[in-house]
Amino acid sequence: MTHKPTTPAQTLTGGCLCGSVRYTVVALPQVHVCHCKMCRRWSGGPALALASAESLTIEGEANLAVYASSAWGERCFCRVCGSNLVWRSPELGMTSVMAGSLDDESALTITSQIFIDHKPEYYDFANETPMETEADIVARFAPGDS
Repeated sequence: MTHKPTTPAQTLTGGCLCGSVRYTVVALPQVHVCHCKMCRRWSGGPALALASAESLTIEGEANLAVYASSAWGERCFCRVCGSNLVWRSPELGMTSVMAGSLDDESALTITSQIFIDHKPEYYDFANETPMETEADIVARFAPGDS
């Protein structure tokens, strides 16, 4: 599923709760909601992250801890305050920053929900967005299938 950008990429800034890690990102102001169990454990609810960053510059990188959460993805957080900041996949060439870590969230729009078949029953989003299942995501990113 391809989403056409409605607005151009923007330069946005953000960081962790304590200020030990700051970043500048160039990305579309589009938020993807991930309902997978791993994201829900990591964020305490569904993960809301910018769809994909074109570039990411980090200040205070020595304070950034990296956890390899799967064979193709890693989660980055502040080792001082524990704020969740970045999900990235070097293998897939994807980087996403957590929407709540941005300094200004006013331009953001939820544009899709993924792993919708993993969403628990106790919450729903009112936004009408494209929704993809785990099978949809695996089919899109499975290695060697192109």
